[in-house]
Amino acid sequence: MNEILDVTLRSLAVYLFMVFAIRIFGKNQLSQLNAGDVILLLLISNAVQNAMVGQNTSLEGGLVAALVLFVANFILKKLMFKNQYIRHLIQDEPEILIKDGIVDLQKMKQQEISVDELEEAIREHGVEKAEDVKLAVLEVDGNISVISMDKNNSHSTRFSRYKRKYPGKSHRI
Repeated sequence: MNEILDVTLRSLAVYLFMVFAIRIFGKNQLSQLNAGDVILLLLISNAVQNAMVGQNTSLEGGLVAALVLFVANFILKKLMFKNQYIRHLIQDEPEILIKDGIVDLQKMKQQEISVDELEEAIREHGVEKAEDVKLAVLEVDGNISVISMDKNNSHSTRFSRYKRKYPGKSHRI
């Protein structure tokens, strides 16, 4: 029973570390996974496996570790739903990148999204240029949602998964 408690506490510690590491490194790490990101995830999972189960490499130890991760994730999601402070602590806020055709380059710089990446996300949704965007928002999950302006002043919403960095101030692109 002592081994089970050890695996439980280790798994919980690793889970909390990973939650805060993702929060620290930002939402732009969550969206587009390139080959380097996939390799990083695989290496992290391998690196923390021993930290979670320690000397217990039995099936029981692995199942306990997995169960602890599922339960911890379930509880964290419930707490985030019920408590705004915890939600804010764990999750960043959405950021407006374009409003009424005006690009906020300061926000893009803060979020490390380049103009090229934003333009690509806009084009991906059939919008030709930033001036035709009513609203573009970097969501908490790293996606860029785009609401376009059409000629009849109605809106169309689409989503993208691009972001990185670009310095400067707000202007039209």
